[in-house]
Amino acid sequence: MQAVQATRFGGPSVLGVVELPDPEPGPGEIAIDVTHAAVGLVDVFFRQGRYRDLPGMPRPPFVPGLEVAGTVRALGEGVSGLAVGEEVVSMSAAGVGGYASVYIAPVTRVASTRGSGIAPALAVAAVPNAAMAQVALTRAAHLAEGESVLVHGALGGFAAAFPGMARRLGASRVVGSVRAGRLAAARATRLPYDRVVDSAELAEALAGETFDVVVDPVGGAVRTRSLDVMAPGGRLLAVGNASGDWDHRLDSNELWRGSLTVSGFNSGAYLPRHPRYIRPALDAALAVVAAGQADGVLDVLPFSEAATAHERMEDRALDGRIVLTPDA
Repeated sequence: MQAVQATRFGGPSVLGVVELPDPEPGPGEIAIDVTHAAVGLVDVFFRQGRYRDLPGMPRPPFVPGLEVAGTVRALGEGVSGLAVGEEVVSMSAAGVGGYASVYIAPVTRVASTRGSGIAPALAVAAVPNAAMAQVALTRAAHLAEGESVLVHGALGGFAAAFPGMARRLGASRVVGSVRAGRLAAARATRLPYDRVVDSAELAEALAGETFDVVVDPVGGAVRTRSLDVMAPGGRLLAVGNASGDWDHRLDSNELWRGSLTVSGFNSGAYLPRHPRYIRPALDAALAVVAAGQADGVLDVLPFSEAATAHERMEDRALDGRIVLTPDA
C-alpha cells in the first residue's frame, strides 16, 4: 500500500511517501480502501515528538492520521452490517495509520455513509470531529437545551464541528471567536454561528454577553479571557492547545467566585473507557453533516504534499481543513 511515513521526529520534511505491505483486518475489524485522510493538529504534534515521552504514543517510523474515508475492502471475522465496496468513514482508535491507501479500523468506530449524500472529503473532515463534539458537549460540558455556547478558534478542524452539534442539541445561541486576521473568513463561513468576534477583545466585542459553555481548543491567553465571559455556573471545556502555550495556568480563585467549572476532553482518553457513546455520537454526527451544518472550507492535497499540509498547519495558514488523498 501507499503511505506517508514519519521517519523520525522533526519538521515536515521527515514525511515521505513509501510502499508498505497491505494490512489485513483481524476479528471485529474492517480494512478500508482509503480515498481521503484528514490532517489534524495532533498529527503535527506526533510528528514533532511533543508526546514522545508519554506511554503509548507513536514513535518513528509511523504513519500519521486519525480519520479516513473510503470503501470497505475486507471484513474481519465476526463483522456484519457492512458490505465490501460500501462507503464508510472511520474514527481512529490508535491515533495513527490514516495517511495510507489501506487502513484497518475497529468496526465499532466506523459509520456507513452510503445514501447519505455526504462526499467522502467532507465525511472525513467533519463526521469524526462532529461525533467527538457530541460526546464532549453531552458528557463533559453537559450542555442543556436553551443554553448558549462560545467556540474559540471557530474555523479550526475540531472547533468547526461544535456549532452544528450544539444546534442539534438545542443551544439557543452559538458565537465563535478567532484571531483578527481570520475574522473576514470566519464571518463568511457557512458554519452556523450567530456571530464571530475577535478573540483578543472578547469582553469588549461581546459587550456583557456571557455563555453557559465555552469550548476552547486554543489555550493560553484565550483560555484566561474566557473566564470573563462565562455566566455563573458556566463550564469551560478545554479540548486542545493550538496556541502552543504549554505552561499556561488558570487562577482557581476565579473559578469559585464565578461558580465555574473547567473540564478537559480528549477523545483518545475518554472513548476507550466509554465505548457505548461512540455509536450514538456517530449517528448524530452524520445527521449534522448531512444537514449542511458542518460545511467548512476544505483543501484536498495528494499524499506527496503531506509535508506542505503540515507546514500550513504549523503556519496557521488555514481557514478550514486539509484532506489528503493517495497519489494517482
